[in-house]
Formats: sequence, C-alpha cells, structure tokens
Amino acid sequence: VILRPGNKYEYKFGFELPQGPLGTTFKGKYGSVDYWVKAFLERPSFPTQEIKKRFEVMDPVDVNTPELLSPVAAKKEKKVTCMFIPDGRVSVSAQIDRKGFCEGDEICINADFENTCSRIVVPKAAIVAKHTYLANGQTKVFAQKLTCVRGNHIISGTSESWRGKTIRVKKLKPSILGCNILRVEYFLQIYVSVPGSKKILLELPLVIGSRSGIGSRSSSMASQTSSEMSWVDLNLPDAPE
Repeated sequence: VILRPGNKYEYKFGFELPQGPLGTTFKGKYGSVDYWVKAFLERPSFPTQEIKKRFEVMDPVDVNTPELLSPVAAKKEKKVTCMFIPDGRVSVSAQIDRKGFCEGDEICINADFENTCSRIVVPKAAIVAKHTYLANGQTKVFAQKLTCVRGNHIISGTSESWRGKTIRVKKLKPSILGCNILRVEYFLQIYVSVPGSKKILLELPLVIGSRSGIGSRSSSMASQTSSEMSWVDLNLPDAPE
C-alpha cells in the first residue's frame, strides 16, 4: 500500500484477550496491573514511530453463586484479666446473610455482644481490604480499613444486640482471587475494644463483585480501544518518506 500525500489512511485492528484468569486492572501501594495497546509504524532508514494507549480489564466476579449467597457466621470469647486476676469475659457472635456484595450494597449485620468484665467496652464493625503481592518468591501484604460503624458503649454486666445494623459497600475494586501475582481480598471485621486489653475480633470474608451486564472481555477491550484510540494520533508526515 502506497501512502500518497494529502490523503488520510486509517487501519483498524482487533485483538482478543487470552483465556484464563487475567488480573483486573489495579493500582496499589506495592505494585500495579496495567494493560495497553501499542501501535507502531516502521519505516526503512527512519526511526519507528509508536504510540501506546492504556485500557482497563475487569475479570467479572459473579456474586450470585450458591457459595456467595450463603450466610457467614462466627463467634469468639475472650477472658479478661487485671494484674493476672480474672476479670470476667467479653463475647461476640455475628452473622451476615451472604458473602458476595457489589458497590452500593448494604451489608446487614446481626450480632450479639456480652460484657461480664468490669470495664466499659465498645462494639465496632469495619470493611477491611487486604492486598497480597507475590513476585520473585517474595510476598508483601498491605491491609487498610475502609469503612467503619460503631455501636453503643456496653457497661459491665450488660449486653447489646445488633439486628439489621448496616454498613455500605462504597466504591471498591472487585476482588481478585485467581491471579498468581496479586490477590485483593475483603473482610468484614466485627470487634470489641476493651480498655487495657487486646480487642476481641471476628473476621468474616467478603467477595466484592462486578455489576451484571458486563460483556465478554474481547468486546470490553474493543469498546475501550475504540473510544480511546485514534490511529491518526501517530502524527504521520505530510509527505511520504
């Protein structure tokens, strides 16, 4: 094909993403997962011209599976001491009606707290993100508390129950569980702060999914590249060289 001066030439290309688990586009404290398309023009005796455009990949996470629609529950009890003298106990049990959620969902918490120690304790709940990076045989972990709610103070000899207390899932990247270099996990922590002692903590696993209606990965990529990429951005010279 001869590129004649004064004319505009466009060439459209299509690519299909490989099958198998791909890491969703992600940027974190210790690393990132990025994807891009590179277009280049090779010319004999002249430097190659090239341009790169990034695009996003999202591996769909379906939260409507039987496993993720099942309730999750846990309970724990802690004996409290004061100067090595027994000082009662604090117990907590909690349940959520399912494990899988999407952005904007409300997590409904049912929990029971009992305090028989001499101190005033405070029940709380939080969504926590855990990023695990794996490279060259080494592992780094970064954890961050994202959203928190709290209940009323529980004085000695009393108890409190949460029935339908909610915490909202804000804008979060979907869980990444099938990638061999990165894991993005979420947990609902329900814990009781005990003055002068370690808190008692329950950790219920969460899976954050993508909204329904996501097409195939190849069509997703095509839409991204068509909306972002202009092949005339290659700055072709006015006259052929």
